[in-house]
Amino acid sequence: MTSTHSPTHITADLIRELLRDQHPDLAGHPLSLGARGWDNQLWRLGEELAVRLPWATEAADELLLKEHAWLPGLAPGLPLPVPVPQRLGVPSERFPRTWLVTTWVPGEPADRAPVTRGEEAAGTLAGFLTALHRPAPAGAPAGRGRGGPLAPYAEHFAHALASVTERGLIPDPDGIREVWEDAVAAPDWTGPALWLHGDLHPANVLTDRGTFCGVIDFGDLFAGDPACDLSAVWTLLPDDAADRFHAAYGPGPDAATLRRARGWAVLRAMGALLVADDGDRGLPNGKPTWGPPARRALERLVASVGR
Repeated sequence: MTSTHSPTHITADLIRELLRDQHPDLAGHPLSLGARGWDNQLWRLGEELAVRLPWATEAADELLLKEHAWLPGLAPGLPLPVPVPQRLGVPSERFPRTWLVTTWVPGEPADRAPVTRGEEAAGTLAGFLTALHRPAPAGAPAGRGRGGPLAPYAEHFAHALASVTERGLIPDPDGIREVWEDAVAAPDWTGPALWLHGDLHPANVLTDRGTFCGVIDFGDLFAGDPACDLSAVWTLLPDDAADRFHAAYGPGPDAATLRRARGWAVLRAMGALLVADDGDRGLPNGKPTWGPPARRALERLVASVGR
């Protein structure tokens, strides 16, 4: 689990002072809060830029520096807009942490505005991941507990399954366990370590007019097994669109990769259910909008066993 500390109090006045100190040519642009994520707050800066500042986890600075180092080189080859770092903010007496100015990516998060044009969205997502999933160079970052074999996460799976079962959030724990066991039994990835987004949940993929229009938050960018990213098909696309995605994604994923992807999908969906339930109960950092896509994903995953 990501370590946390007391959240940093961030205001528009603070950001404007930081800009005046380090990037004064940007200080006059309008500022408005865009979102509070797990690691960073996102503020819109004028029409075309955004400021991302760490506020609630110790790892956030490292993640921003990773984006600053790697994303500008990847972005030109991607067919969807992504938040490309433009300026680096360095720690100071006013704010003792790293921060970034990036391009602004317009759209609504898919947890609040789900895909309605499934076939088009499946093709768009397949094109994005086909472009991203290319061999990473030596020295590319490793994942934070993602992108490798599933077997080491058996304890994490058991804990998550117990939690969602105890809270009454799932109707068929045995079906979920069957999906997991099949995924763990699949052969491990033996290909090259590929670039992965690593955190393609619905709040990090943007939509417009029923299809995908952008991908944000590359803090988990790393190299590994593509099954980790392919798991997002279950939460991002409607019921009838997965086959269209798999046909368009290249090279077509083999059966073992699809099985591992289902394992990652159940892990991610159960985690999202717990976050959504926290939101339903009014707890901090809870997000009720994460619930519907996670529930639909688990229903489809259980139904997929043996296919």
